[in-house]
Amino acid sequence: MLLERYPLFQEAYLVNDIEASIHKWAKLFNAGPFVLVPHHKTDTFTYRGTSQEADVTYAFGYLGDMMIQFIQQHDDTPSIYRDMFAAGQEGFHHVGVLVHDFEAERQRLLDMGFEPACELYADEVNASYFDTRSVNGCFTEIHGDPPHILATFAQWRRAHELFRPGDNPIMPR
Repeated sequence: MLLERYPLFQEAYLVNDIEASIHKWAKLFNAGPFVLVPHHKTDTFTYRGTSQEADVTYAFGYLGDMMIQFIQQHDDTPSIYRDMFAAGQEGFHHVGVLVHDFEAERQRLLDMGFEPACELYADEVNASYFDTRSVNGCFTEIHGDPPHILATFAQWRRAHELFRPGDNPIMPR
């Protein structure tokens, strides 16, 4: 039901060097351009019941209709990224779905027995990362879809449509 109602919109990867990853994906797949969000901070944050927030940089870009996210963790703080990968390791981390009724979808996943490993509020939007590794081998992020976020994602998607080989794969925020 989750995939019928809310198709996957994002694939996310933990990487050791975010700018190198951007350049490699741009060259290999013509993915991008990517928006960098250095040392991202949230308004509210919990990781497995604590307020520990790792120091992370994000990059967001598109490959066709799929948003690609890169995450680089700069410290050793326990996190959903370190739940899967030790320092120095890289790999596929989570899929994301945009949800219109965030609370109902969050409750549905709780009712299915999945644990919210991390929950946050930033940029006027809620997000929760559920530990669904027993089903799909990764985490699943549910992300609210308020109009301002949908508009931002549409701008990034349009930038991808206009992106050409040789263009700078990093765009200003």
